[in-house]
Amino acid sequence: MTSELSRPQAVRDAADSGIPSALADLGSLVRIPSVAFAGFDRAHVQRSAEAVRELMEGIGLFERVEIRDAAIPGTEERGMPAVLATRAARNGRPTILLYAHHDVQPVGDEGLWTSSPFEPTVRDGRLYGRGAADDKAGIMVHVGALRALRAALGDDLDLGIAVFIEGEEEAGSRSFAQFLADNADALRADVIVVADSGNWDAVTPAVTVSLRGNARFTLKVRTLEHASHSGMFGGAVPDAMMATVTLLATLWDDAGAVAVEGLAVRDAATPDYSEATLRDEAGLPQGVQPIGRDSILSRIWNKPSITVTGIDAPSVVNASNTLSPEVSVVISARIAPGQSARDAYEALAAHLRAHAPFGAQLEFVDVDFGDGFLVDTSGWAVQDARAAMQDGYGVAPVDLGVGGSIPFISDLVREFPDAQILVTGVEDPHARAHSPNESLHLDTFRHALLSEALLLERLDAREM
Repeated sequence: MTSELSRPQAVRDAADSGIPSALADLGSLVRIPSVAFAGFDRAHVQRSAEAVRELMEGIGLFERVEIRDAAIPGTEERGMPAVLATRAARNGRPTILLYAHHDVQPVGDEGLWTSSPFEPTVRDGRLYGRGAADDKAGIMVHVGALRALRAALGDDLDLGIAVFIEGEEEAGSRSFAQFLADNADALRADVIVVADSGNWDAVTPAVTVSLRGNARFTLKVRTLEHASHSGMFGGAVPDAMMATVTLLATLWDDAGAVAVEGLAVRDAATPDYSEATLRDEAGLPQGVQPIGRDSILSRIWNKPSITVTGIDAPSVVNASNTLSPEVSVVISARIAPGQSARDAYEALAAHLRAHAPFGAQLEFVDVDFGDGFLVDTSGWAVQDARAAMQDGYGVAPVDLGVGGSIPFISDLVREFPDAQILVTGVEDPHARAHSPNESLHLDTFRHALLSEALLLERLDAREM
C-alpha cells in the first residue's frame, strides 16, 4: 500500500514514465480520419471509437467499457459512436466524469499542410496532425492520467470514475443531450472535467472560467425572380450581391465593433495582453489593424463578435454579366457570456430585417444555438484543480476566458446541476485547432497529463 506522503510522488513518477506510450497511442489515434461531418465516411469514426474503447479497457480500472450512440432528436438518425467507461466510487469518495471527443475537423485544403494531416509528425517540439491537439490529446491526457493512477495506487483506489469520449463534437453534438438523458445514471458525477480548451501560453496553465455562446444561421437574400442582364438592367435593379454586401456592412461600425442593438456585453476585468501578442498568435500582419474597442481580451472574451463564415454566390471562374437573384451567407455570432444565444439571435434577425436594403427579401434557415458558460470558481474542485496545475506545470495557473464556444456545457449544467464543472485543455495559442498545420506542444501535453493525474489523486483522497 502506498503511504499518504508518497502517493503524489508515486503518481508523478508513473505519469512521467507513461508519457512515451501516451504519445505513441496519440499518434495512432491521429492516423484515423474521424471526421463526423455529413458526407464523410462514418466507418472512420467507428474505427476511432473502437480504438478509444481498447485504450480504456487496457487501463484495467473500469467495471464497464462500451461504445454507445443516441438518437438525434427530431430525426430518424443516430448520432456518432461515443465511448462510455464507468467504475463506481467506494468508501465515500467522489465521482469524476472525464470528457473529451474523438472526432476531428475536416482538413480543408491539404496543400496548406506542411506534412500529411493524418500522419503525426514531430517538428520543433510540436506534434503536427489533425486532432493532435483538438481533441485526441484530451483523450490521451485522460488515458495517461488514469494509467498513472492505476500504476501508482493499484487496488488502493476508491475514486468513482466515468469517462465519456464523444464522437461528434466538431459536427455540432446533435445527439449529445439525448446521450446524457439516456445515460444519466452512468454519467452522474460530483466533478466534471471537460478537456477541450486551452492555456494562457505553452508554459502557463489555465482554468477556463468563461466561454462565449454562439448563434449560427444561414441568411438568404433575394432581390430578383431570376437572373437578369447587368447591362440592360444594372443601375435600376438591385442585385442580391449588392443588397447582401450593403446589409452585412450594417453589422459593424467604422471601428469594426458589433453595431447590433440588443447584443449584450459582459463587464469583467481582463489581464494585460498586447497588440504584438495578438499579431503573433492570430497571424495578423503588420499594416492590418485590429478591430473593436477597449482591451483586446475584453473584445475576445466579453463582447459579441459577428463573422461571415461562408457564402454561396457565383464564383470567379463562373462570373458572367448578370444580376444575381439570390445570395446565401452563413453568419456565426459569438455571444457574451451570460446572454441567451436565442435572445442574441432574435436581436440579430431583427437588425437584419430592419436594415434590409431596397426591400430585399430575407430568409433565415439552419439556425443553431449554443449558450455561453460562466464557471462558479468558489467550489473545492476548482481549488483542487488549481493546486494540481501548480504542481504539474510548476507555474501558477490563470483564470482564462475563451472567445470560442462549447455549447454542450449548457446541457451538462441542465442534466447535472449539482456537479462542479472544470474546463481545461492542452491547446496553446499556436495550436491552430481547426486550421491547417494543427499541432500539440509536447511539453504542454506532458504537464497537462501530470496535472490531471495529480488532480485524480487529490480527489481519491477526498471524503465527501
